[in-house]
Amino acid sequence: MDTQNKNVIPAAIVVAGLMLSFAIYLKPSDTTKITSDQSNKVELPVRWGDTGRKLASAGAIDAVKFQQLYENGREFPDEYDRLLNGTTPGRLKITRENAGFLLNLFWALGLANKNEILSSGEMADPRYGGADRFASTGGWTMAQGSAMDHYNSHNFMNLTPEQQELVNKVSQGIYRPCCGNSVHFPDCNHGMAMLGLLELMASQGATEKEMWDAALVANSYWFPDAYTTLASYFENRGVNWKDVNPQDILGVNYSSSSGFAKIASQVKVPSQSGSTGGCGV
Repeated sequence: MDTQNKNVIPAAIVVAGLMLSFAIYLKPSDTTKITSDQSNKVELPVRWGDTGRKLASAGAIDAVKFQQLYENGREFPDEYDRLLNGTTPGRLKITRENAGFLLNLFWALGLANKNEILSSGEMADPRYGGADRFASTGGWTMAQGSAMDHYNSHNFMNLTPEQQELVNKVSQGIYRPCCGNSVHFPDCNHGMAMLGLLELMASQGATEKEMWDAALVANSYWFPDAYTTLASYFENRGVNWKDVNPQDILGVNYSSSSGFAKIASQVKVPSQSGSTGGCGV
């Protein structure tokens, strides 16, 4: 268990099923550290392959409901169809347009994949009343059956002891501006999605540095206002964003809800998206 969080009551505890909402399309931050092109497309060091199809086959994602959520009177994008129903060759690319879609795919992966972080970490701590009481579980309404029918239930990947140790270590150091807990305590959708990303990267042999770098990119796309604010904070102190240490930025002092609030109180930047991302589908 992450000792930093032992006495933290999760802000994202909810009654299961309360978090029905529309999918969120997030704007990207231009402050990323992994190579991007002029279209704000960033290639992450991870392959998605047919993971979406596996999630749908297992029922962790109800493909029909999920597609209907994104169609909303429009044609389901070919890219989304490949990510959900087909195979995506090469490394995964995150963009302004697909960031919210990828967030939800990784949310399903983190929630459904069998991992000791879910079975014996903070999510399972009886002090918090059960794993079904969090935003990351109660808010996932895109499964066949309930989210808890799939929670920590499917072997989408098998990590070696070394890979699991790496996921444990990195997840304990990554926070997000919507909550006060690390990814090791994935009580909201962003935390659960990040857990899925870390697990998939580890299973493919990613290094610790690649995981920190990719996590900062993902958070920057999922919380564009927050990381633009952080970039401005460092720029005002003469530090270029490309020179910051992702492990430091993702830590409790900058990326947790309380840490970011302290930084934001010292910085004035124009809002880009109006929010730092909601915790629902």
